[in-house]
Amino acid sequence: MSEWQCPHEILNSIPGIGDGVIFTLLGELSELDNLSSRKISAMCGLAPFNRDSGAMKSRCRINGGRAPIRTVLYMAMLSAIQCNKVIKAFYQNLVAQGKHNKVALTACMRKIMAILNAMVRDNCEWQVTKFALQVLIFYHSRLLGILRLIGR
Repeated sequence: MSEWQCPHEILNSIPGIGDGVIFTLLGELSELDNLSSRKISAMCGLAPFNRDSGAMKSRCRINGGRAPIRTVLYMAMLSAIQCNKVIKAFYQNLVAQGKHNKVALTACMRKIMAILNAMVRDNCEWQVTKFALQVLIFYHSRLLGILRLIGR
């Protein structure tokens, strides 16, 4: 447990991510700090892939990867969009752009995996930095602009 103590403390600092998610990530995804965010997303089954063939164009879909990680991240995102301001703003911005709720949740899952990977790689805990606040303000202002356009 001592080798996982530091990653556990780092991952536990994120609002909306609990022990169940952390233990699943540490158990199922030992490559958490060694790969790029794209590769981590693909390993978790969160990367969108095209299924085009010739002239036929279809929507991007997620598939493959490690299903237990995807399952616990889905439930964690339902919690995180309520208590994590950065993820909540990202989610609301996607929904305001017209994305379906589950598509927006999947995008949040992919974003949180990229954040988790970077945090473990850089050995730093969650902190709402000046940059994160600027992103939050940007998403909030875009959301207000979209809501004004559609008349809500």
